[in-house]
Amino acid sequence: MSDTELTDEDGEYAERPSRSARKRAAEYAQKLGVRLTTLSEEQLRPLALPADLLEALHEARRLRGHSALARHYQYIGRLMRELDLAPIERVLDEAAGQGGTRGKIRR
Repeated sequence: MSDTELTDEDGEYAERPSRSARKRAAEYAQKLGVRLTTLSEEQLRPLALPADLLEALHEARRLRGHSALARHYQYIGRLMRELDLAPIERVLDEAAGQGGTRGKIRR
């Protein structure tokens, strides 16, 4: 990368997220995606999720093997990274508050 790519409009070096911060954000998006698999169709509808993510969520409900699910959760996480997570967090919190099941988040 050249110096011009690393500077902002004022000529200062731009702060970009560290690799660890990007990995934490990706892992958080994946965990939200795992929690989305526990929601019903009617709970997912107000989110207006992309078709490929909805298809991936349906597929995750069908899969049974541990390693297959782990790979699929990573795929869901990749799709989730492109979305605004705030509305998804809000719907998941509402679902959890209504006695809904909350997806198991592994640490």
